[in-house]
Amino acid sequence: QVELVESGGGSVQPGGSLRLSCVASRFALDYYAIGWFRQAPGKEREGVSCISGSPARPVYADSVKGRFTISRSNTKNTVYLQMNNLTPEDTAVYYCATYTGCNPGRVENYWGQGTQVTVSA
Repeated sequence: QVELVESGGGSVQPGGSLRLSCVASRFALDYYAIGWFRQAPGKEREGVSCISGSPARPVYADSVKGRFTISRSNTKNTVYLQMNNLTPEDTAVYYCATYTGCNPGRVENYWGQGTQVTVSA
């Protein structure tokens, strides 16, 4: 069974940075689309970013473009989300997930337990 374990969340002040990691087990990331979505209380689930298999092509939600960077290490079977210039609107639980593709409207196949990101002064 696919297992995804996120880490790296925490509390930061506005303008701060965090780097999320997601380690995949029991399958190889190489040929899968994988990404991040977030869920904040009272808000709809938002697909934040996704990176396809080979070749790796990242996509981003408009709300995070220019601030977030997704990357992957196939040797470590890990995907990362570097988040810079964080704002309180970024506060949410962030989940790592696999997808069939990084198309708009993509649906998660598998996802992890999530990691909390809180941005406040």
